[in-house]
Amino acid sequence: MSTVDLKFTSSLQDAGSFKLMELPPDLCKLIEQSIESNTPTQWTVKGQSTDDAVLCTSTKTYALRSVVLSNSVLVVTRSEDADLMDSSDTVVIRDTLHEVLEPVVSVPKLQVLNGLLRGRVYDEGHEDVDEDVEMEEDDRRGSQSQTDGRPTRKRKFTYDDARETLQASQVELDRGLRERRVLIIDGTLLLCSPATIHSAVYSGELRPIAPSYLTTILELLLNYLVSLSLPHSAAPVSELTTSLEDDHEIKAKVSKQVMAWFGDVDDGLWVMDVKGVVREIGLGILRAYKDDPIPETDFMSKWKTAVGDTFEQSTSLDLLHGNFISIPPSESFSPTPLLSYFPSSSLPTDPFARFADLFLTRSRWKADDISPFLMDICVDNKERDKLLLKYARAITDKDGVWYTARAK
Repeated sequence: MSTVDLKFTSSLQDAGSFKLMELPPDLCKLIEQSIESNTPTQWTVKGQSTDDAVLCTSTKTYALRSVVLSNSVLVVTRSEDADLMDSSDTVVIRDTLHEVLEPVVSVPKLQVLNGLLRGRVYDEGHEDVDEDVEMEEDDRRGSQSQTDGRPTRKRKFTYDDARETLQASQVELDRGLRERRVLIIDGTLLLCSPATIHSAVYSGELRPIAPSYLTTILELLLNYLVSLSLPHSAAPVSELTTSLEDDHEIKAKVSKQVMAWFGDVDDGLWVMDVKGVVREIGLGILRAYKDDPIPETDFMSKWKTAVGDTFEQSTSLDLLHGNFISIPPSESFSPTPLLSYFPSSSLPTDPFARFADLFLTRSRWKADDISPFLMDICVDNKERDKLLLKYARAITDKDGVWYTARAK
């Protein structure tokens, strides 16, 4: 049996400088593919000092779970000491490890965007943020420049800032901005309704667009498709953007991004995502009925009127799942179910708090009704079922399976 001499390096620190990570099969496959194709793969560890770090590939986010080892693992290298360089039986201990990191697929942490983009709404008549107003607001908060005592302006939050600091892969970040309706204007990203963001505009300031303004733009687009006799499967982008700018002063750089969110733009033609547009217009109507529910029949009538005869057949409450609760006639004393705006995006992202809010809103839920309000905090249906098992109790009666809050 061969033996080696172990020596501790003089630079060994108590905290250590190495981390041992056990890669799951999907990450191993990425490395293998990178080697086979001779193309580099890049992963990034993200997180502020107060965050739990995550590992991000180009498409996924992984939580890093620490697993304590029963045995210590030594990181050793050949000695750099000239006197020991030729000694094959001497190695230097660089670090001692007592844990292994296990990457576990998780949902991206994008909820902080709401706070970062607060006060930067892009709305009709308020497209440009008034810097003087910003300075006044900073002054009222007592914000003073460290150099000359003057009020400081609110710092813009850019796409590059988001990519560097938010705990999400680039694909997930782009999808999250799209789902939150974030635009990029003048190389600036603006938060609007659900849409797509293209690499051509991956820079600049992030700002939210007012939902009502987005709804207006979409309704106008539908009107122009009809009045100009344009096919929604191949509508000329230039003709639509020119009409919107000339008649309603909606900048082309905004309308082009809205069209890209709700369909595909290729070779100057817009292929509209009918369900996406119809859904967003439905949400625009539903938002007005958060505290004062609307009869389902009245809502559907308003929705069909808003999208017009051409697209009214595409309206369906299934498109709005996760954004409303339906109050049955037996509870509302109404001849028809009532709809109340209740978006999952407004609920806490912490599972315990999410379930607490859901069961405060309604004491029991059918599986099909509660599932849409859990999808944004779950990686997949398997994780959703685990959360239901952990935070809810299943009860079966003549009407089927219901979920209620677990007794504390």
